[in-house]
Amino acid sequence: MRTVHVVVPAGIDDPARPSGGNVYDRRVIAGLADAGWAAREHTSTGTVPDGALALVDGLLASPALVEEAARVRIVVLVHMPRGPVVPWERDVLRAAAGVVTTSRWTRRRLLEWYDLAPSRVRVAEPGVDVAAPAAGSASGGTLLCVGAVTFLKGYDVLSDALDGLGDLAWTCRGVGSTEIEPAFAARVGDAVHLTGPQTRAELDATYADADLLVLASRAETYGMVVTEALARGVPVIASDVGGVHEAVGHAGVLVPPGDPDALAGALRRWLTDDAHRAALREAARARRTSLGDWSRTAALVSGALVEVAP
Repeated sequence: MRTVHVVVPAGIDDPARPSGGNVYDRRVIAGLADAGWAAREHTSTGTVPDGALALVDGLLASPALVEEAARVRIVVLVHMPRGPVVPWERDVLRAAAGVVTTSRWTRRRLLEWYDLAPSRVRVAEPGVDVAAPAAGSASGGTLLCVGAVTFLKGYDVLSDALDGLGDLAWTCRGVGSTEIEPAFAARVGDAVHLTGPQTRAELDATYADADLLVLASRAETYGMVVTEALARGVPVIASDVGGVHEAVGHAGVLVPPGDPDALAGALRRWLTDDAHRAALREAARARRTSLGDWSRTAALVSGALVEVAP
């Protein structure tokens, strides 16, 4: 049995601060075990044995990994690239034995920014559990946003957009932690009803009641909540950032990031154009059947590990 040492954030299972990256890590660890790997968890590369193979969550990357890469066979899992403004990221990724990204967009950016050998950078898009289709209401007025209530997730943009739709009937629920940026969360308008984080069962029920997922993020590498919605046949209106288009496919509408007027226009059309709403729902149901599962993600990560295993 092959062994991989997986280095993940200490709070990976904190229910108060769920994140797509933590879900990805946890599902990949389980998938690697199912694929025959002995996956040993760590919160630092310092406890990984000399000469061993390590899969390191890029959120934990630091300049120290350059030196560690001489001692350990490191594969860096890049959820959210820092970009050229952080000079040491280039050194870390060049020193690593391999790199795994969660979207094709991220892979392209890393190759462009850091001149990495293409053969060393693999893509393992997040999987999703296909669920029963959401029933959907006739009006389409039950809107949902899932993600931590932060500036990056664009809750202020969503709130401003909804303020311009007071003549229409809708509700909007925002599911995610308000503790990461509490001052920002306190400024989000009343248009979005903030629930805080939800358990998996609670979130499943929330998705089942939703007509539309709205994601106004200023940055995303993929957008796991997009495929979670599509796995239930729920269409999406989202910012056209990062790899979101890879997740959406043709089952949604993309708008410029940071533009509440454009978002309001897309939402208004969704709420008032019956034919448009029906077409998006049909596209979401079609996309639902083509989404990859987590075993596929784990297999792709496993392939990247096998390539560089000592």
